[in-house]
Amino acid sequence: MQVIIDRIMLTYDLLANRTAAVSDDARVKLVEYLKTLSEAGETDPHRLTVCGLTYLRERDGSIDSVKAGFTGM
Repeated sequence: MQVIIDRIMLTYDLLANRTAAVSDDARVKLVEYLKTLSEAGETDPHRLTVCGLTYLRERDGSIDSVKAGFTGM
């Protein structure tokens, strides 16, 4: 599981410049989320990676085009 967490965090940190505190908080939330998925029966490392990255991006608003600054103009 640690390899999956490290892969997600590396990718997540490459997407935007974040402070160490924000990254640390994201890692804590990610571990909790992946634990929930794992307990629910998800074992595919690729799927866990995609789900984890999507979770973090939804959580910080970067997946939302409006929150990310896209106005449609």
